[in-house]
Amino acid sequence: MTTEDIKAQLKQVKYPGFSRDIVSFGLVRSAGFADGVAKVSLAITTSDAKIPLQLKAEVDQCLRAMPGVKETIIDIAVSAVKAPAPTATGGNLAGGARLPKGIKSAVAVASGKGGVGKSTFSVNLACALAQLLEMQGRPGRVGLMDIDIYGPSVPLMMGLSGRPGFEGEGAEAVLIPMEHHGVKVMSMGFLVDDNTPVVWRGPMIMKTVQQFVQNVKWGELDILIIDLPPGTGDAQLSLVQTLPLSGAIIVTTPQTAATNVARKGGLMFQKVNVPLLGVAENMSYFIDPTGARHELFGSGGGAVTAEKLGTILLGQVPLVPEIREGGDMGQPIVVRDPKHVASEIFRNIADGLLVKMADTHSS
Repeated sequence: MTTEDIKAQLKQVKYPGFSRDIVSFGLVRSAGFADGVAKVSLAITTSDAKIPLQLKAEVDQCLRAMPGVKETIIDIAVSAVKAPAPTATGGNLAGGARLPKGIKSAVAVASGKGGVGKSTFSVNLACALAQLLEMQGRPGRVGLMDIDIYGPSVPLMMGLSGRPGFEGEGAEAVLIPMEHHGVKVMSMGFLVDDNTPVVWRGPMIMKTVQQFVQNVKWGELDILIIDLPPGTGDAQLSLVQTLPLSGAIIVTTPQTAATNVARKGGLMFQKVNVPLLGVAENMSYFIDPTGARHELFGSGGGAVTAEKLGTILLGQVPLVPEIREGGDMGQPIVVRDPKHVASEIFRNIADGLLVKMADTHSS
């Protein structure tokens, strides 16, 4: 019996409360078999004392179902969820700011370089999160804030148009986000004419970010995804000064020209004390009609970027026309074709993100 045999068997063990298995989550650090004894080591991050006990029992049951296994040794290393360490300037730039009432987590999706598919990733991630939460009986609890000031594309990709409504009057008025595919959406694209370029300096950008955070009636959200413009400029700084982020995801394509800039984007978040949740590699490969795999933009860039930033590679999204078609139609691929391999990748990333946020809130 090999290590791979044991890991294949352990794919039956799901992380408590979620549909993803402990192997695909990367929780299995080692596995072996000798003299009738199967030994497995897990490493998890949680503040819930029940989870290690539940996992140990389920892993034990799963291993004992394998032929030849008479005993099991299951080691589980548990790391408590830690609050972000203070920076040299005294902590998170958001200072004593709190998330708006009703919002549990806020996660930024960023890239150093434009053109890597960050908005496409944000839209599909938000829709995947909405699908998973609806299956848990928590519909309508995902928000998507598009603060890509200069080129907002989220309205097109989400199939939304028109203007958001208002509630209240005068200084008390708040914007009501539009909603589609189970996601509440607010975008600069709702507020400017399609033919009007946005030519703004820093203070105007900061004011818009503050309005989207403080003057939008988001309601009860388990998670707010924030689609940032590329780079490390005014919008990024304004966001971290206004909103205490739960973490950030860096999107890149595999080639060096993108990963070098993506790494700088990740370093910016670390400098302002925003935890990095991982790196997502977009346009990773293309499968031609014969089934052959082509790595058009090189390979391994996402993994290298994650390693250099001290975080994990969340997943590799393939380059497929269905993703582009879904965005152009306002039907993200996870909605239009839930069984597509790309949809499964987005859902796996969403599933892992929900686990991470749940562990953070249980601390």
